Amino acid sequence: MRRPQIALLPDDRRLHLQDGPIDLIIGADGADGEIRAAYQAAVQRFTGLLDELCAELPELREAAAPDHCGLRGVVARRMYGAVAPYAADTFITPMAAVAGSVAEEILGAMRGAAKLARAYVNNGGDIALHLSDRARFSVGLMDRPDGTGVMRSITVRAEDTVRGVATSGRHGRSFSLGIADAVTVLARTASQADAAATIIANAVDLPGHPAVVRRPANELQPDSDLGHRLVTCEVGALSGDEVAEALAQGAARARQLLEGELIEGTVLQLCGEIRLICAKPLEINRPQQLQASAA
Repeated sequence: MRRPQIALLPDDRRLHLQDGPIDLIIGADGADGEIRAAYQAAVQRFTGLLDELCAELPELREAAAPDHCGLRGVVARRMYGAVAPYAADTFITPMAAVAGSVAEEILGAMRGAAKLARAYVNNGGDIALHLSDRARFSVGLMDRPDGTGVMRSITVRAEDTVRGVATSGRHGRSFSLGIADAVTVLARTASQADAAATIIANAVDLPGHPAVVRRPANELQPDSDLGHRLVTCEVGALSGDEVAEALAQGAARARQLLEGELIEGTVLQLCGEIRLICAKPLEINRPQQLQASAA
């Protein structure tokens, strides 16, 4: 079995695991022995996980059925479960929840092996959280999901129901059907947040607008699960009214998900404008120039 890359980061506190496209930053707070046990469990579960997913990759790239899952792997089935609520009326594949589902799986292995006050698994900005007692976690809200640009932050507390955070948008690692610079979703699980971020980011849109350049996904990436569907490549100048219209489309979709208890809140960003949709007020700190998506 192929071994992933395993290393402690220079701070000697965070663990870095990488295998192919999966790149995890892991942190934990607790007794030294508990942290070591948690990291060992993370490494053990991570080893071979990519192979598990690749074994079912053709099925994972197919449109999810709303009421049937033929997938076998634990993570693959979690991916399906996260996207299934949208499958009846939206094209979506289980791949829309892959990053959050992997983060959730690794965090679950850590929690099963150790008693921790706080832990997180950050998979390229899609984050699974464990918070106990009075623990808190500062979540970065980048205006671009590729980790560059201006960052604001919010704080998730142990008493909150949020345990997953994910960001999607046209600047991210995956293609987007919409024009959002970034949509950050807070949900009860990382897999739910990942799927919902994709759905809401796709809804932030101005269909047919001449300033928006789109191309078939499979022209840009032949094996894309989006096939011939048009994805956003470039967004030109938009008026204030047009930005507001696109954000309103995304906000309307977000409210549906909030009412359906699929998310706990979301922050939508486009051309410097922000919209908040949340179950309770979120405190957003002032912008800072940073180079990380979460801390």
